[in-house]
Amino acid sequence: MGATPTPTTGPTTGPTTGAPADDYYRAAVGKSGPALKTSLNQIIRTNTKLSYDQVWNALKSTDEDPGNPANVVLLYSGRSQSKSTNGGNGNDWNREHVWAKSHGDFGTATGPGTDLHHLRPEDVSVNANRGNKDFDLGGSPATEAPGNFTDSDSWEPRDAVKGDVARMLFYMAVRYEGGDGYVNLELNNNVSNGSAPYMGRLSVLLRWHAQDLPDAFEKRRNQVIFAGFQHNRNPFIDHPEWAASIWN
Repeated sequence: MGATPTPTTGPTTGPTTGAPADDYYRAAVGKSGPALKTSLNQIIRTNTKLSYDQVWNALKSTDEDPGNPANVVLLYSGRSQSKSTNGGNGNDWNREHVWAKSHGDFGTATGPGTDLHHLRPEDVSVNANRGNKDFDLGGSPATEAPGNFTDSDSWEPRDAVKGDVARMLFYMAVRYEGGDGYVNLELNNNVSNGSAPYMGRLSVLLRWHAQDLPDAFEKRRNQVIFAGFQHNRNPFIDHPEWAASIWN
């Protein structure tokens, strides 16, 4: 495995919660619509890139169980599981790409394929069950993931992380605009997007974002990524109101 990036000093608001100092988003304040999206892209694209091996250790920090520092919390299943059980077997946890890596065919190469803002620990079989499906409402209960539902072309996460999923996808659609050698990712209102660089369903994601606002775990995670690993932030955790401004 590669070495973990060296932490640097974070924003002035404290180590684990709260929005960063105003100057981080200074260039975006007062903008809306496409101008806001462009400004946020310019702010968050200057991030440190990790290798896919480095992601293992990073997730052990970003998704640490606040009630048990020896464990991580799995995204969809909600299970608290030992950090040491990462791998590819049975009930191990592995690296879930919330923006499915086949949607834009970016794989696990450094860049969108290793961006911590959308990579989360998840049970191997639950990860496989979600596969590369878009996000939408409905379906049958997901095996090993209480509160999640799935059908042939979509996945509905449990209520406690619906907003988290939406904001991870919002981040990806703003961070990756095709101007720095990476694929241009966009949200649409479809499912079954296949290998196209799109994820949906946008109208449902906006509803989830409004219903499930950022909690302490999500805010802490954003700060840990900023201060210790990538040195960029998810703007939609710090400023939830910006989602409706961009996708209205």
